[in-house]
Formats: sequence, structure tokens, C-alpha cells
Amino acid sequence: MGKNIHVVPVGNRWGVKQEGRQAPLSTHRTQELAENAARPIARQNKSELITHGRNGQIRSKDSFGNDPCPPKDKEH
Repeated sequence: MGKNIHVVPVGNRWGVKQEGRQAPLSTHRTQELAENAARPIARQNKSELITHGRNGQIRSKDSFGNDPCPPKDKEH
């Protein structure tokens, strides 16, 4: 499983960062554009896409690998 990909505020823009790297892989005008750029990277790395809000707190997570906490199947 690869390193997680984070969408984080970078000044007045949004950055796509890989865990363990200081510099963003790319920066974007909006959070949505950054998420759209980050999703294929997370999918390729089989990692998690973690989106942060302007305050730095995690807003959402999307797993593209072996999710350590998959949701329980409620239908069966």
C-alpha cells in the first residue's frame, strides 16, 4: 500500500501532498480541483485520499487500498 495522499490548504490555493513529502505534488484554485487531481494518484498508489478543511482538520477520507476498517455489511 502506498503513502496516503492529502488535499490541504496552501496559502489561498489547495495542494495535493503525498505523506512524507514537504512540497505539494500540485496546487489548484479550488478544493474540488485538487481532489480531482489527487483521486487518480491515491487509486494508483492503493492508498487513502484524505481531504482537510481550511482549518487543517480532516473533512473526509476515501480509501483506494486495503481499508483497515471496512464498513460492516448491513444487508446480510
